Amino acid sequence: MSHHTVKESYRKLSERLNRFPQGAPPTDLLFRILEVLFTSEEAEMIALLPIKPFTVDVAARIWKKTDAEARDILENLASRGMMLDTFIHGKQAFVMPPPMAGFFEFSMMRIGDHYDQKLLAELFYQYLNVEDEFVKALFTGGDTQVGRVFVNEQVLSPDNQLYVLDYERSTEVIDTASFIGVGTCYCRHKMQHLDRACNAPMDICMTFNSTARSLIKHGIARQVDKTECTDLLQKAMDHNLVQFGENVQEKVSFICNCCGCCCEAMLAAKKFAVFNPICTTNFLPQIDEQLCNGCGKCVEACPVAAMAEVSAGDPKHPRKKKAKLDESICLGCGVCVRTCRTKAITLKSRDKRVITPLNTAHRTVVMAIERGKLQNFIFENQALASHRAMATILGVILKLPPIKQAMASRQMQSLYLDHLLGTKKKQASAPH
Repeated sequence: MSHHTVKESYRKLSERLNRFPQGAPPTDLLFRILEVLFTSEEAEMIALLPIKPFTVDVAARIWKKTDAEARDILENLASRGMMLDTFIHGKQAFVMPPPMAGFFEFSMMRIGDHYDQKLLAELFYQYLNVEDEFVKALFTGGDTQVGRVFVNEQVLSPDNQLYVLDYERSTEVIDTASFIGVGTCYCRHKMQHLDRACNAPMDICMTFNSTARSLIKHGIARQVDKTECTDLLQKAMDHNLVQFGENVQEKVSFICNCCGCCCEAMLAAKKFAVFNPICTTNFLPQIDEQLCNGCGKCVEACPVAAMAEVSAGDPKHPRKKKAKLDESICLGCGVCVRTCRTKAITLKSRDKRVITPLNTAHRTVVMAIERGKLQNFIFENQALASHRAMATILGVILKLPPIKQAMASRQMQSLYLDHLLGTKKKQASAPH
């Protein structure tokens, strides 16, 4: 009977996780992971919490505990990376991050004794790399993704520079961040426990702003200044790592420096290439066949196998090779440009510009709409207590294209929203 009770608490927590756009399919492996990360009592309590940021008094009321008791529990969870400690209008608040990018990574970002990290690494590998249900749900559930690729700025030509916006530069994320934290790379740390890690740098996972503030406070990341972070970025580029960060324009919360052999996002891009699991940059490589000598350096460097070697079709040199790009799976990161010794590869702008959500709220609402979870996001426990939160959600919806507005309306089944959308259409069509 006790075993059934434990399983039920984790099942409730799993249901709570899956109310958020970035959920986690409830399999036996997920329950085993949750059992390592949370006690049964913690799972039971967290399952009751809102998915949006909440204050200590909200948690205390839900749990029927004093504010001091609730704060102690939340601080303990934050110290392990299972909650993020933030501020709303100057008042301390907490929010549970999604599994990825979130508490899965945070559990491995600090090498220590909080968890059995070898066991976690084995479970994560089975859940993410062997079973594919989670990765499919995370990376292929809609058009809007949690992460995007940053172009390698060092290979941009003067012409390219004209088309790069500030938010598309990883250096700009560093320069404008209020806090910067660096921790152990989750992906390579996981693979290290499985004797599969490459030799790319480990201490190079970057977090920014409020996320970095919380992780630094609780010792999960170490605080660095802009100079050191820029140096680490250069180190990552020297190892031909891809900068993969949060898919927003404002206040990016993380930039991972990814290899093609360990990184979950890069592996997903290779495994599910047709689904476009990662938002690309606005560039594509173009190959000058006259300059390409078929050395294969770009093929080795490409993290998603978008480059290949094919016959150069030279009758005088039948063994001669040339590089060929598969544009449908290319990230536009520019790593291949950096590795080309003959300068045969340059970057060109994509025909259609990639759209990046303004901020986390914008991205989350759009992801919720695309994945059929908007009603969970709006009508969860405590959500309607905040008019500001509702205004944010409706503000995002009113700026969406008509197709996504219709999707949102169907999910909410709301006469109020239908009225708002109808009013907007009338205003748009009225003569000016």
